[in-house]
Amino acid sequence: METIAENRCFGGEQGVHRHRSEACGGDMTFGLFLPDEARDGPVPVLWVLAGLTCTHENAMTKAAAQGWAAEQGIALVFPDTSPRGEDVADDEAFDLGKGAGFYVNATEAPWAPHFRMWDYIAKELPALLEAEFPLDMARQAITGHSMGGHGALTLAMSLPGRFRSVSAFAPIAHPTQSDWGRKQFAAYLGADESRWAAHDATLLMRDKGFDGPVLIDQGADDQFLDLLKPEALAEAMATRRQDGAFRMQKGYDHSYFFISTFMEDHVSFHAEALYADAR
Repeated sequence: METIAENRCFGGEQGVHRHRSEACGGDMTFGLFLPDEARDGPVPVLWVLAGLTCTHENAMTKAAAQGWAAEQGIALVFPDTSPRGEDVADDEAFDLGKGAGFYVNATEAPWAPHFRMWDYIAKELPALLEAEFPLDMARQAITGHSMGGHGALTLAMSLPGRFRSVSAFAPIAHPTQSDWGRKQFAAYLGADESRWAAHDATLLMRDKGFDGPVLIDQGADDQFLDLLKPEALAEAMATRRQDGAFRMQKGYDHSYFFISTFMEDHVSFHAEALYADAR
């Protein structure tokens, strides 16, 4: 593993690291914020998954999360959204290929050799973090924005016991019924739609729900509402009587201005779950 940058940040340290990924068949980069408490021992972890076209850097520099995480003594992990490199397949469209991994393991050509973001986030990167950094991997939570919100929700519901809480900002909530989902799932997973259901937060909520609290914030003036389909997830949460809250925020759009406005709420929400057995 190579450390690319380390910067003092809210009393802690914001690092950027690169490593060779077996899952993605190439080098991957991630950001890691460690609060000052990490000097004395392992700290809880909040994963922050970014959206379409983003890298590890977008949420790291725009979400305004480090200050709130420092107050709570929580580490933040900012993974990339897809594999990178000259030998990695890509597409001219912004919503397929590099920057658009959709947190799935691709099975179809030309994506299968590198686009294995599910294994990367669920298995490989957690193992690396636990081995190399003072992180308490028994206390994990996860959040994300847009495509990253989709990833956060599907990972949380598919890995029972892994995450104590899950939240999302404007998630792609029902991708099997949206152009932000059907296009990518057909490309990455093939034409058999039965294989897509495992990566649809609304269908997972209807089928199994999440074994912890959920917080969803959606901007009411989001320019992508028709693609996100938040109403489907809200209905599924209500029908299941899921422990959680779905909040429609009047006047807010899809941008990081929206995310940064409510980031304090999300970090505090996760802190309550992460420290539930210690307070």
